Amino acid sequence: MDERLKIVTSFYEEVQEDTRLDRSRHGQLEFATTMEYIHRYAKPGAKLIELGAATGRYSLALAQEGYDVTAVELVEKNLEILRRKAAQFPEGSLRLQAVQGDATDLAAFPDGAFDVALSFGPMYHLYEPEEVRRTIRETIRVTKDGGVMMFAFLSVYAILFDNYLKDTLHLGMEENFDEAYRTKHFAEQLFTGYDIVEFEELFRDEPVEHLATAATDTVMELAEQRVDFSMTDEHFEEFLRYHLATCEKRELLGASSHLLYICKKIGK
Repeated sequence: MDERLKIVTSFYEEVQEDTRLDRSRHGQLEFATTMEYIHRYAKPGAKLIELGAATGRYSLALAQEGYDVTAVELVEKNLEILRRKAAQFPEGSLRLQAVQGDATDLAAFPDGAFDVALSFGPMYHLYEPEEVRRTIRETIRVTKDGGVMMFAFLSVYAILFDNYLKDTLHLGMEENFDEAYRTKHFAEQLFTGYDIVEFEELFRDEPVEHLATAATDTVMELAEQRVDFSMTDEHFEEFLRYHLATCEKRELLGASSHLLYICKKIGK
């Protein structure tokens, strides 16, 4: 945990995470797609927990819509920004609690406390199998029977496309695959990616029912690296409609940088 906290904190101290989902078309597509799925499964006024809430882009938007939101963030800098932004709203206008915490240990929350659990950052930065298992099981534990969970994760293939197929050989073959092209997970990657089936298999023995696996930004991040890339607001809305109609197609999943695994907790 100490090494992971140091690595993750060091990264987020340097990057502008606060505008990530707004400043690019692939960020906007990820946000719009994720919100679409939240609205499909979260009833109005539901009690939500967001793990890895970063600077609060989802938590604040959902709280403004009337959801009862608990935002959990590991990195202190991100949490400070989230709290500062929340403080700009009139007192009592948001049902939002922001706390520092690690998704591998949710002991502060009782069993079945939330209608919906959103794990939108932790799986990017978990490298040890035991930490991955604890995060999944803790998320399941704090979700009500019949409640819905969404786990964001990264495609190892899209990581390769977006980073390796450029002049800089950043996050390339050796960083993501062994000699047989099986995925690798280790702290120095910073961001760890999964094969789609590999990620789904993490839930095989857990008390959940798989509802969907969806791409949230498809190949947009790669496309946006072209110097001639251009997309008007009208074109973006048209592409978003297409994307929402096709984002669960199995043949397209691995090309998406960000994905959602969506499941429902099965009661005893």
